[in-house]
Amino acid sequence: MRDARMRAEIDSTFDATAALDQMPMRAELYSVEQMEQHGRWLAGTHQVGVSASQDRLLRRLDDNEAVLVESCSVLTVAVKARLPIVPAGEWLLDNFHLIDEQIRIARRHLPKNYSRELPRLRGGPTAGLPRVYDLVLEVISHGDGRVDTEILGRFVAAYQSVTNLSLGELWAIPIMLRLALIENLRRVGARLAAARLHVNLAQDWATRMVEIASDDPKSLILVIADMARSRPPMVGAFIAELARRLQGQGPALALPLTWIEQRLAETSLTIEVMVLAENQQQASDQVSISNSIGSLRFLGAMDWREFVESVSAVEQLFKRDPTGMYEAMDFATRDCYRQVVDRLAKHSTKSEIEVARAAVELARLGAASGQNHLAHVGYYLIDAGLPQLEAAVQVRLPWWSAMRRLFARHPRSLYLPAFLLLTTLLGGAFLLFARADGVHDWTLLPIVLLSLVVASQLASALCNWLATLMVSPKRLPRLDYALGLPADMRTLVVVPCLIGSAADV
Repeated sequence: MRDARMRAEIDSTFDATAALDQMPMRAELYSVEQMEQHGRWLAGTHQVGVSASQDRLLRRLDDNEAVLVESCSVLTVAVKARLPIVPAGEWLLDNFHLIDEQIRIARRHLPKNYSRELPRLRGGPTAGLPRVYDLVLEVISHGDGRVDTEILGRFVAAYQSVTNLSLGELWAIPIMLRLALIENLRRVGARLAAARLHVNLAQDWATRMVEIASDDPKSLILVIADMARSRPPMVGAFIAELARRLQGQGPALALPLTWIEQRLAETSLTIEVMVLAENQQQASDQVSISNSIGSLRFLGAMDWREFVESVSAVEQLFKRDPTGMYEAMDFATRDCYRQVVDRLAKHSTKSEIEVARAAVELARLGAASGQNHLAHVGYYLIDAGLPQLEAAVQVRLPWWSAMRRLFARHPRSLYLPAFLLLTTLLGGAFLLFARADGVHDWTLLPIVLLSLVVASQLASALCNWLATLMVSPKRLPRLDYALGLPADMRTLVVVPCLIGSAADV
């Protein structure tokens, strides 16, 4: 027998009607070529608007977690009562530890207000959400939860053939995929839990009818009337379970099925059609659950650094570096270069592509001058050529960036005056406090000397702290020798040593 008390407690906290209102992300399945066409079409329809004032994705993640926990609780009650559950439900319960881990990862990698920095859509069902989030929704919908490298890469490349994505959007694809897959699992899980509750309801009514039919057949009509007055949900799970329990149980129990048939006839449906649709729904849910869980595992195994570089338009431009050294650098250096492009584009009217193109063009002009160091794009991104690039793309630095740059250029001219000013102000404050306490004449001299010593220490600590804020460390550019030194860079390493005898050798 089922644990009715526990099940009733779960039933009271889970909104089955609301769960049925949100369909899983299922659209027409597309091949790779169709996804490319869809990507180009989607890029033509997207319109980017202003950023939203609130971050809806984090709030939605919390809601998804709560619904998934409730859904698993409903299914767990059925398992504890030794009731059979559909295969999709078994998938959800068996892999809930993975889903819970992915939710924690998503919350950790999606800091508050992170998505507000991304371009957002204007108009449509996803208005106000990041554009890249809509892209991953399309990938999941047209793959029924399945994501792989080829489809994702070609879809993003096709989209960028019409409209380029920013570097921030490309790096946001993994976290947005994780959020969208969790959203899909929430929708399927909610439907599974709602179906389980409808099955429970059908079992309750069927049990009452079977007992009444065997003990007091005349009272069966009263039970059927009670069921009719309760307006049971005419959904596939309820009807399929009720039909399974009552069919073939005798002519008396055919009466409730006849009433069901009459109710369904109002919408041109039959019990057979509803049972078939429910079986198809269960099969579809199993595919969606298995694909989504497999895609979550794929996210952890995927090398996203390689993916971003393969689809980044900025990366393709930098590969035209006149010296050819850009491709020979390690990933950290290349990423540092791209971050400069991202920062300059945010403070300029130019796009990231235009900023990168300007850097490459300056490097070409530098190559024509015959000076090798001027022919590398890095000179204009992280070295002395940066002001030239900023002037070329009309960058307007915020005041704090201008202050940091001024401090970096003239550290002593700003540090020493600031130190002296703080020491004087702090020492003067100590002196004023002493005078206010009634200290006068020659006794002020030792107080002044001591206060200057203390004030200088405090001023030094404050200036050093401000210096760490004003000047950040710079990463030295490095070449990538992970696969060995190139032939033209090999050399002989000589280790001087003294050999005293043949035995030492």
